[in-house]
Amino acid sequence: MISLRLVSVFLAILFATQSFAQDAKLIDAAKKEGKVVIYGSLETPVVEGVIQAFRKKTGLNAEYWRASAMSVMNRAMTEYRAGNPLFDVVLNNSDPLVIMAQDGMLAKYDSPTARKYPKEQIDARFGPITRYGIVGVVYHKGLIKAEDAPKSIEDLVNPKYKGKLVMADPTLHVTTIQWLSSLHKIMPKEKVDKFIRDLAAMKPTLVESMLPASERVATGEIPIGLTFVKFAYSAAQSGAPLDYVRVDKMLGDSHFVVLSNKAPHANAGKAFIDFYLDDETMKILAQSGEFVNRKGIYPPLPGADKIQYVQMEVLESKAFEEKKKEFGKIFLR
Repeated sequence: MISLRLVSVFLAILFATQSFAQDAKLIDAAKKEGKVVIYGSLETPVVEGVIQAFRKKTGLNAEYWRASAMSVMNRAMTEYRAGNPLFDVVLNNSDPLVIMAQDGMLAKYDSPTARKYPKEQIDARFGPITRYGIVGVVYHKGLIKAEDAPKSIEDLVNPKYKGKLVMADPTLHVTTIQWLSSLHKIMPKEKVDKFIRDLAAMKPTLVESMLPASERVATGEIPIGLTFVKFAYSAAQSGAPLDYVRVDKMLGDSHFVVLSNKAPHANAGKAFIDFYLDDETMKILAQSGEFVNRKGIYPPLPGADKIQYVQMEVLESKAFEEKKKEFGKIFLR
């Protein structure tokens, strides 16, 4: 029994030593490349916190370009098709990545850090789910009293809120197209079509993405927003009196970190992915208000642990374009 224990300890030490050596070898190769270039839809201040920790741990430099999910996809695809991709890593949600994968843009990288994730949370194309973009209703408490705020998603089409709503443009924004296409998962199917048309009839202000939607609410320009729930926390940290509508089930999308198959700095890209998937990054993201894929780690947002996450539909490119046209006819008429 003692000898078996000694063997087990020896093997554990050997494995840890080999893993460390492999990491060191990767970091050395990455340093020769100079930097990692990241394109993503995650807000810049949040990613900068991760990058600072990444630099401290590895000594590697990182550059980040941020835009909406669709804009990230479009820029990456334009560069790739022109034969001059400048990015190594993409942080984005599932639908744009599906389209990019269909174009053969993504490399398969089995990060050693991915072993920390259950198999059912690892996508064969994109790797582990890193976080969830949960969509809900946020409102400005200085303009809307709690008792007067919507009590459900269906309440958004109450005539008293007409002209008081902002949302990401469903003809441009990936997650909004997903959200509208997935409403049947959280409300009776027979009510979905009418709700979408009633929502369009509310004449919501349409903006590029979820972030400007939350900013319009935070400044008090528009009292109610359909956006990511996390902004109720981040806006409050900046002094804006935002809250979110508590409902049991909320739709959301899965986010991933992926490597380009033509990455100019492939080793640096792999090193960043290894770090991004690890616990240190997950804690940084959660403290910023993100809903990360780690059991027991929640954003410091009241009620966050009570939210029942419902995965949105993942749309292939043809279905995505069809929904985009459909919602364009409804919301832009």
